[in-house]
Amino acid sequence: MDAFAQFVPLILIFVIMYFLLIRPQQKKLKEHKAMVEALRRGDQVVTQGGLIGKVAKVKDENEIEVELAEGVKVRVVRSTVAQVISKTEPAEG
Repeated sequence: MDAFAQFVPLILIFVIMYFLLIRPQQKKLKEHKAMVEALRRGDQVVTQGGLIGKVAKVKDENEIEVELAEGVKVRVVRSTVAQVISKTEPAEG
């Protein structure tokens, strides 16, 4: 019983670390993944490099084409999109 009592503080520290650090980080990662999967043509985005542009084309599951200025388009890996500034409305059809 004495040995178990010595491990109780370690177990409590792990549980606290899980709820304060690991769980929120997993939730944030899940939200980012959902945001990236929902990208569509016309969305205005900010990349992790700080570039602001409009999604011109969704090429495949890993890549999008972002128009930074008129006639200036760059290929961007989807996971590098940090934020969606404005979403386009879904097309009704």
